[in-house]
Amino acid sequence: MNSLFLGIVIFLIVLAVFDLVVGVSNDAVNFLNSAIGAKVAPFRTIVLIAAIGVFAGTAMSNGMMDVARHGIMTPEYFSFYDVMCVFLAVMVTDVILLDIFNTLGMPTSTTVSMVFELLGGAFAIAIIAILGGATNADGVALSLGDLLNTEKALTCILGIFMSVAVAFFFGALTMWISRVIFTFRYSKVIDWISRLTVLFGTGLLAFSFASNDLVNFVGVPLTGLDAYNDYMANGSGDAYSFMMTSLMESAHTPTLYLVLAGVVMVLSLVFSKKAQNVVKTSVDLSRQDEGDEMFGSSAVARILVRNTQKVASAIAAFIPKPVGRWIDSRFNADMSVLPEGAAFDHIRAAVNLVLAGLLVAFGTSMKLPLSTTYVTFMVAMGSSLADRAWSRESAVFRITGVLSVIGGWFITAGAAFITCYLVTNILHFGSFPAMAIAIVLAIFLLVRSNLRFKGENETSESDLLFKQLCRTQDKTERWQLLRMHVSHSLVEQLHFANATFQKSTTAFLQEEYRPLRQATHEIETARKQLKRSRRREIIGLRKIEPVLAVEKNTWYFLANSNMEQMLYCLKRINDPCREHVGNNFTPVSGELTYEFLSFQQQIANIFQQTENAISLSKMDEMQIKSIRSQAELLQGRLSDYRKSIIDSMQKQTVNIESTTVFLNVIQESLQILSCLRHLARGLNNFCD
Repeated sequence: MNSLFLGIVIFLIVLAVFDLVVGVSNDAVNFLNSAIGAKVAPFRTIVLIAAIGVFAGTAMSNGMMDVARHGIMTPEYFSFYDVMCVFLAVMVTDVILLDIFNTLGMPTSTTVSMVFELLGGAFAIAIIAILGGATNADGVALSLGDLLNTEKALTCILGIFMSVAVAFFFGALTMWISRVIFTFRYSKVIDWISRLTVLFGTGLLAFSFASNDLVNFVGVPLTGLDAYNDYMANGSGDAYSFMMTSLMESAHTPTLYLVLAGVVMVLSLVFSKKAQNVVKTSVDLSRQDEGDEMFGSSAVARILVRNTQKVASAIAAFIPKPVGRWIDSRFNADMSVLPEGAAFDHIRAAVNLVLAGLLVAFGTSMKLPLSTTYVTFMVAMGSSLADRAWSRESAVFRITGVLSVIGGWFITAGAAFITCYLVTNILHFGSFPAMAIAIVLAIFLLVRSNLRFKGENETSESDLLFKQLCRTQDKTERWQLLRMHVSHSLVEQLHFANATFQKSTTAFLQEEYRPLRQATHEIETARKQLKRSRRREIIGLRKIEPVLAVEKNTWYFLANSNMEQMLYCLKRINDPCREHVGNNFTPVSGELTYEFLSFQQQIANIFQQTENAISLSKMDEMQIKSIRSQAELLQGRLSDYRKSIIDSMQKQTVNIESTTVFLNVIQESLQILSCLRHLARGLNNFCD
């Protein structure tokens, strides 16, 4: 049995390495986003300074290890077997949850994960002990308050969630005051000082992060190692009755362990692609100018924007107009000259880092495992709001993003508590077989998640084009890049529409349900992608010459609207077909099926010709006319075919249900051809 416990401890330590990699991938946003967003130095320099801060912080993190030892539970009432169940459940749950959030590119909190996982695991053991009639040394029945360190746990939880509002409020207030003082046009001396300040703040916040948050990654495994050593020395082989009184003492972690943890953190910081993805989320939500919005809009965000505008207008009415004009002049972002690719200037980066560092340092001085993720993210959101980075065109999307991230944090808390509670029960009653299964499952999910992330995180050509469009200052180049982006986006959409039309109609005729079900989700995804591309391209239209934008605006929306209508046609084809096939209704007769296949192939050919014409650097006028002519002729023939089917329904007995669905397919096919004609005309005039 002792060797089995040793194997679990070894696995906890190995898993701690993965936890460090996953955790740093998530928490890199805390101390990198401001320096990267302001482009104060090359990426390597920023990472080097952050690495120095991380190494220094890990050496000072020993005191925070007590949170894992006796900050949530009272280990003197827990047996060695109990704490091993809790610690294994915490590590398995923690790595899986954090890896899921990192894969989604959403910053979450390792602190919240650890605290609520420990709370969930300890709560599970406490309930088991109470139901089993556990008593203290005096024979008095133990209560939940005896088994859990409720006062410390409640303090940690309140501190974590109160930091959200505190960080946002002070971030907005400090940024507003700083911008009024410095504006967007400041001297070279101030600019030089704000570079230095940002870099120093990066190292300082990295130091605070490592000293406060290292316990989130290695606290549980190292506590498990201490528990195992105590058990081997004094437990007499009885894991179920040997109590963990030794964990009530403060931790004395060897410096070597802390240094090794620092090495893993730094390597993760340098090489993790997920870390760069999470940094992108925070930088995009706080950038100064318009760009690609990662989130859509929500009803809550729209209500907040409307009400905030009303309140702001009411306050502005009481401010003297000269004062109001002077304040507005201090927030004139047109005066700012940002480095290429920067999301905001050095003043905002300095405010983000210094204020976040102060708040984290204050939490550490109070012996609280404060969430550096919460603090830095909310400071950045508050400062971007005060800096007027959220325009009327982008505010609803930014607020939706912030609410999504905050919602993810609360989901993390609930998911961590519930999952760890259930896993702890399974491990406690399932003993070593359940522990072995949990270990294998955690490894499998981690490997699968990493493989999936590598496959899905490739930058598309459209993304690269849009980045170039946002960065270039040459309006002629902007117009060329916009043309390329529009053409590339529509080619992708046409390729999808062609493939989906073929798949849906063929599946209907051959009574295959699965392709129709898949197409339902794919069409919805394509509609969202088209909406995202349109939002990008509207931003591009604002960046080109105004006269040219007015001239091309109508043709752009003609092409885009017809592409959108085409996707709706696919939805109107797929939904009735899916319902018909799913209900196992009578299929379409073979005679009708054979005749339609010819039209299906001709529609596919017109799709392909349109794709080829758009893909050319300069579209051929004659080729476009030919495509439109072919589509019009095919429309006439397909319309005649539809009328012949309707006439035949009156002369012979046919299945009304299947024929009605088939006629709908033909009608929407006619509409698709019409959309293709108008799209080709609109895009040809847009790119001309």
